[in-house]
Amino acid sequence: MPISTVAALQIGALPGGKAETLEQILSYEDEILRSGAQLVVMPEALLGGYPKGENFGTQLGYRLPEGREAFARYFANAIDVPGTETEALTGLSARTGASLVVGVIERSGSTLYCTVLYIEPVGGLVAKHRKLMPTGTERLIWGKGDGSTLPVIETAVGRIGGAVCWENMMPLLRTAMYAKGVHVWCAPTVDEREMWQVSMRHIAHEGRCFVVSGCQVQASPEALGVQVAHWPDDRPLIAGGSVIVGPMGDLLAGPLLGGAGLLTAQIDTDDLVRARYDYDVVGHYARPDIFELTVDERAKPGVRFIAE
Repeated sequence: MPISTVAALQIGALPGGKAETLEQILSYEDEILRSGAQLVVMPEALLGGYPKGENFGTQLGYRLPEGREAFARYFANAIDVPGTETEALTGLSARTGASLVVGVIERSGSTLYCTVLYIEPVGGLVAKHRKLMPTGTERLIWGKGDGSTLPVIETAVGRIGGAVCWENMMPLLRTAMYAKGVHVWCAPTVDEREMWQVSMRHIAHEGRCFVVSGCQVQASPEALGVQVAHWPDDRPLIAGGSVIVGPMGDLLAGPLLGGAGLLTAQIDTDDLVRARYDYDVVGHYARPDIFELTVDERAKPGVRFIAE
């Protein structure tokens, strides 16, 4: 595999909603072209938004009418997959020649999912991954994905796959993806903490893979015109922290903090063979005689109609 350029696009969902945010994404077309990036990883919930600090009018045991209204507004700002927004992203991928990994809030029926889209220059929208386990109160507004959306995609930079935000800390999910032969682990997130960057370095070192993590960046709630309880006025809502990591856990680029930008690094997937010489977590360093993981990749719709 030749040397290639990978990138994390650190931007945030805009207050004007999905149309304004989509325009922001598309505005980076020239910069992506200049960078030569063949893979661009964008943050979690970029299209649709991450409603940090919102409680949707819910207390244990009851829900307030204003919370239902807040959810209706959030639902309206989610996207259909496929839909208008995916068509625009497909065009961006085709024009730049870059594979895109984009975090969105996906509508399906009356349920929302925190979803990652995989978009290819040739082929367009080729796969998606729905977050298996929303974290904490995310479970109030997002459904859970199932094993049918655990893709690994062949791209110009190698085999890409990954997980969303705190899914990355699920050891069995990581093991399943390692077993699928991931070369470049993609990790959309809104986690700005230094500990997140430590986790990204650990995953790269454990999986002996490259890691590209794109994090949202958001101004202070006051600047955004939103109310977040007990939040310091001048502190960013999300400070960023996008990183690109090599297969020995070494930082190749970032963390990018405090502002928007396209973070890039060059990678060579031939380095993975060297890195796995002494540690292949699902190969020679595994003990299948003791431990075995079974992954159920069947879709679980809950209701099945069987025609006679």
